[in-house]
Amino acid sequence: MTHIDKLDTLTKEAVLDSAHLGDITGALGTIRRDDDGPRRNLVARLATLLAVVGPGLIVMVGDNDAGAFATYTQAGQTYGSTLLWTMILLIPVLYVCQEMVARLGAVTGVGHARLIFERFGRFWGAFSVIDLFALNALTIVTEFIGISLAMDYFGLSKPLGVLVAAGLTIAAVSTGSFRRFERFAVLLCLGSLAIVPIFVVAHPPLGEMARDLVVPGLPPGKLSDIMLLIIGLVGTTVAPWQLFFQQSYIVDKRLRPRFMAYERVDMALGMVFTQVGAIVMIAIAAAAFAGKPEFGNFTDAGGVAAGLAKYVGRWAGNLFAIGLVDAALLGAAAVGLSTAYAFGDTLSVRHSLHRKPNDALGFYLIYGALIAVSAAIVLIPGSPLGLITEGVQVLAGILLPSATVFLLLLCNDKAVLGPWVNGKWQNLLAGVIVGVLVILSIILTAAVVFPDITDGEIIATLIVGAVLGVIGFLVTRLVTKRGLTPETGDVAALDRETWRMRPLADLPPLRLSPAARLWMGILRLYLVVAVGMAVFAVVKLALGH
Repeated sequence: MTHIDKLDTLTKEAVLDSAHLGDITGALGTIRRDDDGPRRNLVARLATLLAVVGPGLIVMVGDNDAGAFATYTQAGQTYGSTLLWTMILLIPVLYVCQEMVARLGAVTGVGHARLIFERFGRFWGAFSVIDLFALNALTIVTEFIGISLAMDYFGLSKPLGVLVAAGLTIAAVSTGSFRRFERFAVLLCLGSLAIVPIFVVAHPPLGEMARDLVVPGLPPGKLSDIMLLIIGLVGTTVAPWQLFFQQSYIVDKRLRPRFMAYERVDMALGMVFTQVGAIVMIAIAAAAFAGKPEFGNFTDAGGVAAGLAKYVGRWAGNLFAIGLVDAALLGAAAVGLSTAYAFGDTLSVRHSLHRKPNDALGFYLIYGALIAVSAAIVLIPGSPLGLITEGVQVLAGILLPSATVFLLLLCNDKAVLGPWVNGKWQNLLAGVIVGVLVILSIILTAAVVFPDITDGEIIATLIVGAVLGVIGFLVTRLVTKRGLTPETGDVAALDRETWRMRPLADLPPLRLSPAARLWMGILRLYLVVAVGMAVFAVVKLALGH
């Protein structure tokens, strides 16, 4: 019997690390483990909210990382404010996906990777973790690319800047104090607002922005390029690492079901931060470069900083570069932690920010090695940084559909979530979102592998995907008889605030419906084909063809 099994038996809950039991010690407050009393007044509710705030804020602002800085400003510099409407449409996508993983974390007490291993088997568990590791490593490389661009802008040493940033990122996580890390991360979240003054001074046309926010439209240009950028905007909003990070971070913070209402407020706060940041970046790039030679000629985030310094003021370029460094630090820390948490979950080793490095050596070694190697790659002369950036896009496009499919299936698993399973309308909305993400990922993969894809082929893909989605929905409704698992009683009558998942070994086997099995088979086929296409494209690019 392992340490984890003993802990499961002792607590009658699926807790994988004893450090996950105890008081909630957040950046802005504390809640004692035995504090189950009602919050009867505004002061008590506010104190509880302050203690809970963190997971939703960090995961959402963390996704506005160095890659997001490049993607959002590319949209503004290339197409003005015409793609702002995507920011509004992405709000339900962002909230629905993150709310589901937050629920899983608070109710189950284990991370996303562990649940996939236990409920769907070793193949899917190993696939999820290995792909997550590869994608996260490349993503962290792009964070340090952002650091290096900021150093170039300031005229500072790139190697020194990257090494200092890597050291700071490792040190912030390795203090052995959950509270100290969360305070560091929340401070970086507040730092993301540094670019807001640029918006005020750049004077973007507010009337035109308001129209583009609510009226969808496509700018003139090649449809494949526009679609790739839209998919990039989606990818900066919903990334696979977010699902793994938030669930594990909520578990590590020791949040329980009774605090889900507060966690939803935390996510809403994070959503405001991230969407305001995205809109500001698109708007300042659109306003600064409108009518200038650089309009439509995006290079990188460093070029945006230089352009802002040229057309708005040196201070504006400085603030943008500082914001880029801030975003890269938060992104590297969060993405690195999502990997370390996933490996801790699957390898059954201690994995908690509450533990000192010598008490959770494997957890901290995985995190530190990932950060150090990613930083080193950026400093190697001749590193294929452009190819790495391309690889991040492709891998994210491949992994995101499988991640969201597993998320939806887990949120319908009554043995896992009991009274917290998705309702009918939640499933309908989540199903539509998953379907759209799958279609977009297919277009992304095809556009990277076949750069000469025509507008007509893209439109045909969208139409065929939509038709197949509707047919699949109807077939699923016809062949599905019951839920994913045997009934566990009248889940609606159970106490939602105290219900927790039983130890994993005590759960009944997962019984997929015929429709679910069909879709899992299709997903496996898609992944085999997509990975093959991606490998072909990367080899072709590497050989210079």
